[in-house]
Amino acid sequence: MNNASPLILANIIDQQRQQHAQLDALTFVHITTDGQLLEQTRNYQQLWDNGQHLAQALDSVGMQAGQSFALLMKNHPEFVDAMVAASISNTVFVPIDPRTVGEKLSYMLNFAECRGVIVADYALENLLLALEHGSATEQPNSLKSQLQWVWVLETDEQQRPVPFSTQKTRLLSDLYAGPVPSISVRACDPEDPMQMLYTSGTTGDPKAIVAPHSRFGKNATLGELFGLQLGDRPYTGLSLTHANAQIITLGMGLYMGLRTVISRQFTKSRLWEITRHYGCTSFNLLGGMTNALYSEPERDDDRDNPVRFVLSAGMPENLWTSFQQRFNLQIFEFYGSAEGGITINPPGRGPIGSIGKPLPAMNAMIVDENDQPCAANEPGEIVFQGRDGQALAVQYFNNPEASAKKTRGQWLRMGDIGYCDQQGWYYFLHRKGGGIRRNGDFIDSSSIEKQLAEHPLVNDVFVYGVPAASGAVGEKDIVAAIVIHSKEPIAANEDNVELQIAELFDYCRQYLPRNCVPSHLQLVDIIPKTASEKPLERILLDQFSSQSSVIYSQ
Repeated sequence: MNNASPLILANIIDQQRQQHAQLDALTFVHITTDGQLLEQTRNYQQLWDNGQHLAQALDSVGMQAGQSFALLMKNHPEFVDAMVAASISNTVFVPIDPRTVGEKLSYMLNFAECRGVIVADYALENLLLALEHGSATEQPNSLKSQLQWVWVLETDEQQRPVPFSTQKTRLLSDLYAGPVPSISVRACDPEDPMQMLYTSGTTGDPKAIVAPHSRFGKNATLGELFGLQLGDRPYTGLSLTHANAQIITLGMGLYMGLRTVISRQFTKSRLWEITRHYGCTSFNLLGGMTNALYSEPERDDDRDNPVRFVLSAGMPENLWTSFQQRFNLQIFEFYGSAEGGITINPPGRGPIGSIGKPLPAMNAMIVDENDQPCAANEPGEIVFQGRDGQALAVQYFNNPEASAKKTRGQWLRMGDIGYCDQQGWYYFLHRKGGGIRRNGDFIDSSSIEKQLAEHPLVNDVFVYGVPAASGAVGEKDIVAAIVIHSKEPIAANEDNVELQIAELFDYCRQYLPRNCVPSHLQLVDIIPKTASEKPLERILLDQFSSQSSVIYSQ
């Protein structure tokens, strides 16, 4: 086994520092509450040195090869330091969205058998509450008995002093002190676990994907296939707790020696300012972000930006051309999941609206409910396998049944419905079991979102379905969840809101087909989204059912 495998993150960093140690490989950007733009950088030498310090600290608390620890923070340079340290020490990191709270956080830490946590100060209170919840049980495998250490990252977002409530807690900054150690990279097998990535858990407890070093490393080598060139400056505002930002932006940037820019969190109002300031030539865009960006008021300088292309996963077909023209860029569409399976549609190659064709090392197919291949243009489930006919490896931690189900019949089951045209181009339609059927027709929710996003009142929009009031089996009524451009709370501005809602319904009836006019407008202060900026439909459904949001009906 090659002890310096180029598929292992620490070896990538070590190799790069030997060639250009002082290159500002990563710039982390944060917009403060008063609108200031702050930045922190990491060159390759700093990533290596900091990884060495934290690897030594992991040794000092008794972390053994294969044992796991959690990262509970937004996009900070210390997140990447910890990734490198895990690679050096051959331990496993578990990235968790820092907004996770309560029982769910307790579950995720406990299920992944995390022995420690590196937590940002603004998420520490949530962690301590989760620890209290976990200590309610006296089982030997409880969270209280598993968690041995907590390292706290101090940030500018925490207004109160860090509550050191246990002897297990240390400041992360203290661990960087002293001479830089010289620890050999212990991760040597690319198929050993690098991290555990949690799924969204929309239908139950989230599953933990055991992701090997090779998955990160092999995908990091695909930068040129994804349109990146030497000298490019990629940007992302997506969370590093998600595979998209972690591999497509961070991994490819580090592997190619690019000067990558990463926001602490997604900011639609400052995105173009950031790309202009740093000369960024590409950025990542997921479905939930598209309408949010497009609904921003048009500006005279929309086309004046350095972005050459957007790596998009979920660009609505009817928004594609308008988005390109408004912002003077190209769409590079791709599709995939953290478990594997990728298609790409580079600019000018495939039809607008297509998610592309599978990578050369993969086969893809559309299958029906009986696992038979679908004819061209016939909808079915999207599945993948290796070019050799073998299933792409998927391992869910401590869940062999789910692992086997995901790769049943030697095919990776994506759980998404799509179709393939006669020229072999693939198209995504909706999640399996999802979609909106109304009066017998399937509704294109993206066309409704695009139309509403163009109205000057709309700041953000997401369209979904609820069981039809008629009671018709399989039918749904259309709900448009809307954030209105307003500085006043809805309750304080009720009369004006009534007029705005009437205006929006009139607008929909004027510009949308009759069958696409929403039955309900759901006013929300913010559309809840995952760490990867995907709208959380289940939360909106709960709010709709409980009337905890403001609902207006035709």
